[in-house]
Amino acid sequence: MDKQAPRRLFTGGPIATLDASSSPEPYGLLSRGAVLVEAERIAWVGPVEEAPATTDVEHIDLAGRLMTPGLIDCHTHMVFGGDRAREFEMRLEGASYEAIAQSGGGIVSTVHATRVADEEELFEASAQRLDRLLEEGVTTVEIKSGYGLDTATETKMLRVARRLGAQREVDVVTSFLGAHALPPEYRGDREAYLRLLVDEMMPAVAEADLADAVDGFCEGIAFSVPEMERVFDAAADHGLPIKLHAEQLSDLGGAAMAARRGALSCDHLEYLSSDGVSAMASAGTVAVLLPGAFYYLRERHKPPVADLQAAGVPIAVATDLNPGSSPVGSLLVAMNMACVLFGLTPEQALRGVTEHAARALGFTDRGRIAAGLRADLAIWNVSRPGELVYPLGVNPCVAAYLGGSLRRVSA
Repeated sequence: MDKQAPRRLFTGGPIATLDASSSPEPYGLLSRGAVLVEAERIAWVGPVEEAPATTDVEHIDLAGRLMTPGLIDCHTHMVFGGDRAREFEMRLEGASYEAIAQSGGGIVSTVHATRVADEEELFEASAQRLDRLLEEGVTTVEIKSGYGLDTATETKMLRVARRLGAQREVDVVTSFLGAHALPPEYRGDREAYLRLLVDEMMPAVAEADLADAVDGFCEGIAFSVPEMERVFDAAADHGLPIKLHAEQLSDLGGAAMAARRGALSCDHLEYLSSDGVSAMASAGTVAVLLPGAFYYLRERHKPPVADLQAAGVPIAVATDLNPGSSPVGSLLVAMNMACVLFGLTPEQALRGVTEHAARALGFTDRGRIAAGLRADLAIWNVSRPGELVYPLGVNPCVAAYLGGSLRRVSA
């Protein structure tokens, strides 16, 4: 990446700003646009005919290629040991996700593999997963813990996530997910594990500044609403924002509870109720759709997308990259799935991995191409934004800029 980002003027191609102040067209599209970048920020955006006179600037010709904001994957579990390919076979043979989890598989099997892996092993495996996302123009990614379920392994996972952000050209946001599942050694004593989580694990994570938020899994096979409230009380004590895996397999009311507590996002939401929709709309909580898990678990109950849209709830899209329910390593594939499986339009899917994904992580400085925002940008070898969502297995990204600095140029 550049040692110091120079002034750059991008012209010669369509620009999907996703910003209505730049263009009233769908995608905020400027068919013949220009973007001026100074240091880490976007200084000016508009029609090329109105571009400001500039000196001492590097002129970059897009050559008809599309520019968008850099993509944001706002929900991943990419740091883990082992794999769960056998469970994929079991589900295809008729076993349910819940039955596998209750028999000692699922999250708990990944916990064992992650506990025995050393930090270097976890880093090398996770870096390969991250690199595939970066090749698709991802400039910000969220990484959760949750496969340790003890203090040593949870902090190990979060250290690996921080290291990924330091050694790769990407912004990494971390979430502490100690409330992911009940570890096997506490199977008979939920209360003892909750005390460990609240009194030891979370203080250790907070003191070491390893987490940017606290997450949890509110479900019959995981934690109840009252249990998650205890976890969120502890998060508030440490000044950490919250988010929640909610209503994936049933409607427990977790999303409504989390929203009323000001959650940044509630994720999955296949069984979200009207009360949950209303609570999220009132709080401004983002709905994060995870079509990869819906696809891999062969679910039939779709999230209430139309109700969320009618209520004005921002909708983000993410990979949910994990070894069990969503081994999806492509945000472009997740966008396509969100359109085909959940009925999003290509524009809604693109906003879901830019503007709304930024909001799901608490960011206001990225996700659109607008003056004053960070110059996180992606350039694609397509001429229309819808072409990003249309194909499967095609990656047209040719370059990405992180904070105004060139990160990658395709071969």
